[in-house]
Amino acid sequence: MAGIRTDLAIEAREFYSRQENREDIPGVEMDVDKKEDYTVTRVKVVEEVGARIIGKPLGNYITIEAPKLRDNDKDLNDKVGRALAEEVARVTNLNDQSVIMVVGLGNWNVTPDALGPRTVEHLLVTRHMKEYMPDQIDEGVRSVCAVAPGVLGITGIETSEIIRGIVEKVKPDLVIAIDALASRKMERISTTIQIADTGINPGSGVGNNRKELSQESMGIPVIAIGVPTVVDAATMASDTIDMVIDSLINGSAKGGEFYHMLKNMEKTEKYKLINEVISPYIGNLMVTPKEIDRLIDDIAVIIANGLNAALHPSINEENMDMYLN
Repeated sequence: MAGIRTDLAIEAREFYSRQENREDIPGVEMDVDKKEDYTVTRVKVVEEVGARIIGKPLGNYITIEAPKLRDNDKDLNDKVGRALAEEVARVTNLNDQSVIMVVGLGNWNVTPDALGPRTVEHLLVTRHMKEYMPDQIDEGVRSVCAVAPGVLGITGIETSEIIRGIVEKVKPDLVIAIDALASRKMERISTTIQIADTGINPGSGVGNNRKELSQESMGIPVIAIGVPTVVDAATMASDTIDMVIDSLINGSAKGGEFYHMLKNMEKTEKYKLINEVISPYIGNLMVTPKEIDRLIDDIAVIIANGLNAALHPSINEENMDMYLN
């Protein structure tokens, strides 16, 4: 996995499968549930050998893929929101007394990194209501608080330190961290949602690792929800070259031996070579769609709606206004 920039477990698994030309991966289980408009893929890393192969800790990684999510179709958005709620419920163990803290990771000044803070804006927070007016709160409405702590460059404080300090004061039963991710494929930008029960390393997909948010560092379970918003330019170039080489091999007898030599070149070596060419001129370049402002706003609402449904089972569209107002 060296040199392969992705935060998605499904892509890490795909990369290994292509490299080794095999579907099964030791220590990794996978289940695919295809729906009409979206697909839910559940990857479970059950042994250390699998964790080493795909570079992900032991745990569950659930991916919801909806290729038409960029179209902002309300019916599809609702379906994906409900699917998100179901999968969050699947990996959590909550009751009416549970206290949940949602953390919107990222830099609100940088659009591709603003998913976490934008999602927090649409969340239904109720901890203050449960504390000051508990008699007016229905059953099935849990205590939820939320925070967007910013990034090290804004606050001068490691994000994990801020969150740990709040956790020690508020004492939630669960942390849900929302963050922007990096993908290998442009088609997964804003069309894929990953849920992981292993926590998160903010910035890992773009080579800017911060201190992890996990059960080990926080002392309580941490669920991570992320959406790819950027793709590494060198990875895109490497994949594009592979496509061109395949086309040349299939379409030209002349020079075939040279093309085969390029095709058989190690993927990681090819990536390093391209990165060496790009880096001196433009540094660590990440690519994002030109309509990323709208995409971030749309997906933030979908995630928030899914979390509202998962964390507050008794709340629906009819009675939500009472809590929001």
